[in-house]
Amino acid sequence: MTPEPSPTRPVRVALLGAGVVGGAVARLLTEHADDMRARVGGSLEIVGIAVRRAGRDRSDLGLDPSLFTTDADELVTRADVVVEVIGGIEPARSLILRAMEHGASVVTANKALLAEDGPTLYDAAAEHGVDLYYEAAVAGAIPLLRPLRESLAGDEVRTVLGIVNGTTNYVLDKMDTTGAGFADAVEQAQALGYAEADPTADVEGFDAAAKAAILASLAFHTRVSGVDVHREGITEVTAADIAAAREMDCVVKLLAICERTDAGVSVRVHPAMIPRSHPLAGVREAFNAVFVEADAAGQLMFYGRGAGGDPTASAVLGDIVAVARHRVGGGLGPGESTYADLPVLEMGQAVTRYHISLDVEDRSGVLAQVAAAFAEHDVSIETVRQQLVPGTASQSARANLIIVTHTATDAALSSTVERLRTLDVVRGVNSLMRVEGS
Repeated sequence: MTPEPSPTRPVRVALLGAGVVGGAVARLLTEHADDMRARVGGSLEIVGIAVRRAGRDRSDLGLDPSLFTTDADELVTRADVVVEVIGGIEPARSLILRAMEHGASVVTANKALLAEDGPTLYDAAAEHGVDLYYEAAVAGAIPLLRPLRESLAGDEVRTVLGIVNGTTNYVLDKMDTTGAGFADAVEQAQALGYAEADPTADVEGFDAAAKAAILASLAFHTRVSGVDVHREGITEVTAADIAAAREMDCVVKLLAICERTDAGVSVRVHPAMIPRSHPLAGVREAFNAVFVEADAAGQLMFYGRGAGGDPTASAVLGDIVAVARHRVGGGLGPGESTYADLPVLEMGQAVTRYHISLDVEDRSGVLAQVAAAFAEHDVSIETVRQQLVPGTASQSARANLIIVTHTATDAALSSTVERLRTLDVVRGVNSLMRVEGS
């Protein structure tokens, strides 16, 4: 049932979680209560904050201690807006569904849950006539999801290309600009608070993959879950890869790539070279950015801080204000639609380019054998460059063969590389990376 206008009664807000983000949301709601009232058209009242453990000192939030409760099940039944910032799959999913059943709209920053079971939440929101907003789930303070959902609702989005994990962007940036090794760059990120003590979710691409699933679902109006996303992290990126990118006037970034084609949608996360002339190449340190291409709007760029308590709280507050306005004035915001029901393509069907650096013998006929391996899999070579490697009297002459391909399916490119590894004239693969954004 669509919420009726309620211009006099305060909009009751329940928070699930009082950690870094939840605490920042509670603090900002309290500190800026008058501004919120003016922006919403009615007052906001925090009716409770669900926490896992009672009795902990939370005086720094400046809230009435009686607001804290461990009974989240009861709390969500007496709120107009439930803000879920506890993370994880359960009990977050059950609490969100329970809140919706009792007529509450929901604001969440839970990327893992949305990536795993977003359509269930979308359907529940539609069934119960409530809002589900989640701007903070993908890129922190960057206003990204609302433009995709509302501003571009009449357009056809073709590509979403993004740097959506600040930890990995910081690590790769330091490897490029300072020559730091991977382990040292991760330690620097941890010291600055950009990386967790266990950085696996970031450096192995899990975080970015969850965000890619959300972006693809929203941009292409279809169901994409985390398991549909091809995922590679940055742990295998070497100094040789960084140097190879620099020689091509490129940088290495961990990219979330969502593409819509006539065959379906391709959603993948992996490191790739992008030209330094590309807008994403200039995204430094722990910042995030998303590059969108649509039929009518053309190219759009969204940039900002993608993580941290206050930036994430900013996005959550924006959603709270939007949902509260609907409560005060009546009506709902735009819901989610997965009407397109597009197939999700396998990684082998994705179209990309490869940069390959080979250690080869420097003698006649080598280039012909290498070229034949590419032709065997219908992969066209765009550029090839040879660098002689100084040897010794006891070593046969060697060279580095640096090849950039034209676009081809990832399956064809992978098969080509496997064939190259079997050639007697190829001593090894020095560097191998996809090339995007050109």
